Amino acid sequence: MAIRAEHEIHTRRKGRNVGVGLMLGGFVVLVMVLTFVKITQTDFTRAPGTANPPAAMEAAD
Repeated sequence: MAIRAEHEIHTRRKGRNVGVGLMLGGFVVLVMVLTFVKITQTDFTRAPGTANPPAAMEAAD
């Protein structure tokens, strides 16, 4: 059995699949980074329903 050379259409399709995969991976990383930044910048001390709001803590001192 002779080893057949890969056809040209397969090499082009493989290149396209790699490109789409990289774009999809980049999009997933972008969404993860934006989510992480949004979560870490949230100031939970000013959220409604907190036991000791900052203004009450300053007045107690």
